[in-house]
Amino acid sequence: MSGDVALLLHRAGFGPTPAELAAARQSGYARTLSNLVEPPGPDVDATGAPMPEIGLDPFAGLLDPAPEQVARAHAIRREQTKLISQWWLDRMVVASHQAVERLQFFWQGHWATKVPSAQLMLGQHRALRAARDFTDMAHRMVADRALVYWLDGQHNKKDAPNENLARELFELFMLGIGNYTEKDVKEAARALTGYRVALDKEALIFDPQHHDTGLKSVLGTTANLNARGLVDLVLTQKSCPRFIASRMWYRYASASDPIPERVQERMAAAFPRPLAMLKAMFEDDAFGTTAGTMVKQPVEWFVGALRHLGLRPARLDNENFDRLYWALDALGQRPFAPPSVGGWPAGTAWLTSAAANGKLAIAKELVDLVDPAPMTPESVAYVLCVEKWTDRTYAVMKGVTDPRLLLTLGLVSPEYQVT
Repeated sequence: MSGDVALLLHRAGFGPTPAELAAARQSGYARTLSNLVEPPGPDVDATGAPMPEIGLDPFAGLLDPAPEQVARAHAIRREQTKLISQWWLDRMVVASHQAVERLQFFWQGHWATKVPSAQLMLGQHRALRAARDFTDMAHRMVADRALVYWLDGQHNKKDAPNENLARELFELFMLGIGNYTEKDVKEAARALTGYRVALDKEALIFDPQHHDTGLKSVLGTTANLNARGLVDLVLTQKSCPRFIASRMWYRYASASDPIPERVQERMAAAFPRPLAMLKAMFEDDAFGTTAGTMVKQPVEWFVGALRHLGLRPARLDNENFDRLYWALDALGQRPFAPPSVGGWPAGTAWLTSAAANGKLAIAKELVDLVDPAPMTPESVAYVLCVEKWTDRTYAVMKGVTDPRLLLTLGLVSPEYQVT
């Protein structure tokens, strides 16, 4: 097997360090890929970024709160969300199992959820991280408090079915448009009735009196389906593994060109094991042809910059992290806050003049936190693991002697933002 190990490392993780890239080139493509998708042992480096304990949701137990109590609870929620975001960004930076961490980021966007409770969002994050495979993950998500709350599942009762969760389960999470009917959605919604969320409980609460126990006809099958039975049924559909494969291709290979049929079939054959599906994609020659086409999402770009500059979010002072956190938000992407259930955009959507100005401000702030030695355009390319500068970029950089300015220019260059 041959391939571009630099492309593999940039796409499978958050951007290799020079040492990681050198080691991968020494090992070769096949061995590097195996190490990425079948990492040996636990991620020791990630233990240096322990998950924070944030306590109870501040609204838990508040009965008829006064306005000042509500304002205080909202403020605490915002701080807790910022804390878990800082933790996750830090883990992305230090994790040695980069493909595993990048996959976690993929799933957080796939099951796109945004609720104000940091406890619910962190609970979903734990569930995604703990899932053995996609089958286990789908069962965990249909019973996930954050997702159920986000899609109004707690209002789904047999006398007044709410279709939101069922619709997105089919359209965005498991099957894709065209692989189900409106009747399937309505019947699936009945299978998902009877669940509610309580902020002081760690699990979804099932109220039997609100669950529809009648027969449901979904995807050609008639049975007394509940949430678990519905997920099991959806997982048997041929379109399910093919859809997940297409979503992986969209985020890892090309946001513009559809997945080749051959690649889709190879990946579907590895379903429900996500890392095995990624391996099938990365092994195919079609993946190599996508070089130079993927625009880094803001979080990917930001985490990569931190890795290359040797910085960690957990070690930034509060003022610096606050500015960077909200600057990421201004770029349109921060952890635990997708814009909609459809997740974050991809491709050229991130290449706007506003995004360019935002990235320049972030890059300047990050570079100000380091003390670089004298640099040249060539040494900047080495530090940032850029293959080479285009003539246009090199013309801008060659007359610059300030190492901080050189690094800043490198971080906002097309060569660094597109892999």
